[in-house]
Amino acid sequence: MRELKNTLVREGVVMSVLFLTNLFPNPTRMSGGIFIHRRLLQYKMKSSCVFQVFCLPSYEFSPALRLAMKYLGKTYYETCNQWNLDGIRYTYCTLKRNLFTVFLQKTFPEQNIRLEEQICHNILKQFDLHRLDLVHAHGMYEVAAGNVARLISERTGIPYVITLHGSDVNIVMRRRAATYVNTLERASKCIFVSNALLEKAKSFGYSGKNGVVIPNGYDPEIFYPSDKDTMRKKLGVYRPNLKYVGFVGNLNKIKRADKLPSIFWEIHKRVPDVMFIVVGDGPLRKKVEQDASGLNVVFTGRIPQEEVANWMNAMDIMVLPSRNEGFGAVAVEAQACGTIVVGSSNGGIPEAVGFEQCIVQEGHDFEKSFADKVVELLTSDQDAFRNQIMLRAKQFTWESIVSRELEVYKEVLRAQSDQGKV
Repeated sequence: MRELKNTLVREGVVMSVLFLTNLFPNPTRMSGGIFIHRRLLQYKMKSSCVFQVFCLPSYEFSPALRLAMKYLGKTYYETCNQWNLDGIRYTYCTLKRNLFTVFLQKTFPEQNIRLEEQICHNILKQFDLHRLDLVHAHGMYEVAAGNVARLISERTGIPYVITLHGSDVNIVMRRRAATYVNTLERASKCIFVSNALLEKAKSFGYSGKNGVVIPNGYDPEIFYPSDKDTMRKKLGVYRPNLKYVGFVGNLNKIKRADKLPSIFWEIHKRVPDVMFIVVGDGPLRKKVEQDASGLNVVFTGRIPQEEVANWMNAMDIMVLPSRNEGFGAVAVEAQACGTIVVGSSNGGIPEAVGFEQCIVQEGHDFEKSFADKVVELLTSDQDAFRNQIMLRAKQFTWESIVSRELEVYKEVLRAQSDQGKV
């Protein structure tokens, strides 16, 4: 029966996929895991795939823990059992969390193994696996979706695929290298969002033999070019002869938000008539606002993707100076709007930006070198270059990315069928 099913899949007939994801939206934070949601919307349009989504972990916080988090300025999000967003049903794997369980998790990383086993048990109870063809896990964070996928596979024989997105490899994997390498090696395929991320995983002992690179994408119905002056007038920031430089992302250290004001001041020294735009929020926002005081800066806070696209269209140049990045899909989104992106040489950023002349090497006096590159591009005629970057961006639409992922699924199922013949 499995062999017959796989034959039908090759002919474009429906396959059934269970998505497990560490990155997901919820009713109180709709922008969370937005690239997972946009991807699933594209899968929903494909007649060849039906799926169910489990989000993990979702936490039910004790009153004492909520109070402690509020005191520490930490953000937490309320849990729910299920949520339907744009026709996609998210089922949340909820765990109870209190001060003691947080202590155990932080002090004894092996505690996560018990939580992964608990989630696996709960999913097997809730989900009918009879017609399931494949498990696709997104993320290998503390309670790792990839590890849960491996546990399900061990109990059912259903193959699994993992997508690694960035900090799960760059930050978390070093703490659980042996467990993570075991899970990656046993997967039918491991999808990395950049070659840089694949190489980083190899540095922890992963062989790479089942690895493939497929980046995250963007929605061309949201991110597309608009006339810049018209958009600036719409947003109320238009001034004649003004240049516009922006940043989009979380205001944290990994994104190098702590150095944004230094970069802005260096640009301002050379090009005084500049408006700076900061789209996003995070723990460093107050510091960025204080250090940028005296500059012409607009802070939008966290806003929906449609509004992000408007602000990207208002920019001449977007900066991406991150200290690390799995891929940096925000670069492709900005380029799709006809905005030039200047990025650091870290992680997958050079692959996302795609143009060597827009990359600044990490090193001494980085902020000044970064500002010099922005000024160079800001003060030159870049109309032809903008057309070039918009053309390149078209290969990263979600339709293209999901088509590549579906080919991975079919390859996995063919291999499974061939194994059954031996």
